[in-house]
Amino acid sequence: MVNADLPEVLAIERSSFPNPWQETTFRGEIQNDGISFPLVAVNPADKKIVGYIIYWKIRDEIMINNVAVHPDFRRLGVGESMLLEAIERGRGEKVTFVSLEVRMSNTSAQALYAKLGFGLIGVRKNYYSNPDEDAFVLGLNLMA
Repeated sequence: MVNADLPEVLAIERSSFPNPWQETTFRGEIQNDGISFPLVAVNPADKKIVGYIIYWKIRDEIMINNVAVHPDFRRLGVGESMLLEAIERGRGEKVTFVSLEVRMSNTSAQALYAKLGFGLIGVRKNYYSNPDEDAFVLGLNLMA
């Protein structure tokens, strides 16, 4: 992800979340070299951005901070591909653990995470707003 990608990324963000990140947040992630890894998924047919993922690598762990797919490209494997890319990049850098939070009501994302081997490690009370909702904290052990 680069600054020029932000109009497309922000459109996906706004169509995906009730409490979307601001442009300044994305710009900060792009500039946070060495810790933040913002990636985009591009449709090869028209070169449009169809999804993005932002994760942090801190020592031997990855924290997935944001992942979204354009509504027209959901359920086509884009989200799974981005997650697998982040996980494989992590493995290449000796990452041992991946974590993320997900809304309790987001059963489709939970199904994807379960398919990839993530398991429940906790609950964050009132983690989300608009609407207020708890989050499941999920983790994936890469040492297994």
